[in-house]
Amino acid sequence: MKYKRYCKTLKLAGNAALIEKYKKAHESGKVWPEISQGMKEVGIIDMEIYIHDTSLFMIMDTVPGFDHDQAMKTLATLPRQSEWETRMAEFQLADQQSSAGEKWQLMERIYELDQEKTYSAREGQRKEFGLR
Repeated sequence: MKYKRYCKTLKLAGNAALIEKYKKAHESGKVWPEISQGMKEVGIIDMEIYIHDTSLFMIMDTVPGFDHDQAMKTLATLPRQSEWETRMAEFQLADQQSSAGEKWQLMERIYELDQEKTYSAREGQRKEFGLR
């Protein structure tokens, strides 16, 4: 199966209690169903978020024809998305009025094992599921 991968980063406020609240808001079953459904509607197949101290790292796998900028604009208009972003802004070092597409910064891949081609962060890295 072919797909595109995007990696993003975001900083959290350096407050241990807020970080714990942020982690709890993302536990299984805690993210509002409209948020997950909206991501699927714009072409996000899978998403993972990792944390280290105040740094967040997101891996976002999408359909092959995914247009990052357009999808982020569409996502911002879907039900409860702005409400979710306002709620999450309490924990993040970002403008409280920013959408997810504005807060989460795309990361450039600089290395991949057996790398054959490089794509820009905005294009996403073209991937194929399965062993090489």
